Amino acid sequence: MKDLVLLLALATAAGFTPQALAQSSSAVTPVADVTFTLKTAIDEGRLVFVGEAGAIKGVVNPELKVEEGAVVAITIINGDGAMHDIAVPDFGAQSDHLVGQGSATTIVFRANKAGTYEYLCTIPGHKAAGMFGKLTVGDVEEVASTAADVAKDPTEVGEKVGDRAAQHVTYDLLTTELEGKLSDGSTYRYWTFNNTVPGPMLRVRHGDTVTINLKNDESSINIHSVDFHAVTGPGGGAAVTQVAPGETKSFTFKALQPGLYVYHCATPMIAHHITNGMYGMILVEPEGGLSEVDREFYVMQGELYTVQKHGSRGLQEFSLEKLLDESPEHLMFNGSMTSLTKDHVMKANVGETVRMYFGVGGPNLVSSLHLIGEIFDRVYDQASLTSPPLTDVQTTLVAPGGATMVEFKVDYPGRYILVDHALSRAEKGLAGFLDVEGKADPAIFNSNEKIDASSGH
Repeated sequence: MKDLVLLLALATAAGFTPQALAQSSSAVTPVADVTFTLKTAIDEGRLVFVGEAGAIKGVVNPELKVEEGAVVAITIINGDGAMHDIAVPDFGAQSDHLVGQGSATTIVFRANKAGTYEYLCTIPGHKAAGMFGKLTVGDVEEVASTAADVAKDPTEVGEKVGDRAAQHVTYDLLTTELEGKLSDGSTYRYWTFNNTVPGPMLRVRHGDTVTINLKNDESSINIHSVDFHAVTGPGGGAAVTQVAPGETKSFTFKALQPGLYVYHCATPMIAHHITNGMYGMILVEPEGGLSEVDREFYVMQGELYTVQKHGSRGLQEFSLEKLLDESPEHLMFNGSMTSLTKDHVMKANVGETVRMYFGVGGPNLVSSLHLIGEIFDRVYDQASLTSPPLTDVQTTLVAPGGATMVEFKVDYPGRYILVDHALSRAEKGLAGFLDVEGKADPAIFNSNEKIDASSGH
């Protein structure tokens, strides 16, 4: 029966119909031009496909290459016992659910259009966990993307203030509008401060006099501005920095209170400017500076509201309707889907202390910040640096336009996943990695599963 089903699938993909096969005993049995076999597995904490034979044997989520017009058969074998399937949506190929270790299923389709496409497991959560790869049809030239890399490197935390006297500090900010990488295969027309999302992390001292020079790039088509939550004054500075393309405006303020504060564009429609990427943070360090730690990271959470559904390829277009409904298609840390999982993975060593400056650009959703497998030793709730920190915290809330500072010591090697614990948001891109390397201590964590402590995973 299974062979008959596969035969009919191959016949359909090749252009034959079951009726045509029945009418002619001389009909030639169609044969797939190319076949691939993949096995499902768990690799470094991810759900993945692994090649089973030929050039892709042992390769995790291998690229599958075929000629245009080829009849393609992809078989998957269940190697881990969980429920899986496989699909290539662009060609309408979708398998049944695969249940039970050792079970197998096959999809067959004709790759009748050149290009780069995605194969994936469509079980909820499995793509986000790592079960997807690339199907290349025909001689597709690898064209360098013209989209800018807007993802902010989380290690770019600015110069520490330390134990210095108050002084006059000047910062220059440039507002830009540019097409940037949202994910592998998709882009968005971002609006930014200094070409990254979030904008630069600024650091000053309590008591400093701070001058902000805001220039709107000549290539912009919108007016922009900046509102600093650290400012006591009209609009946090926005009232005097509504800057047309090519213009520069400035203001000066006194840093009256220490803390970690969000800044953002405040030009109507304000939520539109923020969602497009116009947010960042300024740290007002207390007198004497902050305590020393081994690692510091700068992370902000944001939302994008697009006409196209999450996972669509190409340039994503802004949707005002979804913004007003507070229904984002994409959520991300530091500007893109791959910013903290591929482009700028955070790293630390066992025994080191880590401080994370975390804020929510938003503009709408509250974050439930959580690092899977770690406990925050100290949480400076709502980014208050003068209140005693909370201790031993699993998950902490951060409001839109709000911030927090968390500190913890890393005691065991591995990959730790940064999430918003409203976990369905991980399906829309909200995840980051902290890779910790060093010697494993079995007194802290022990398992029958082998862990490569030297690599940190």
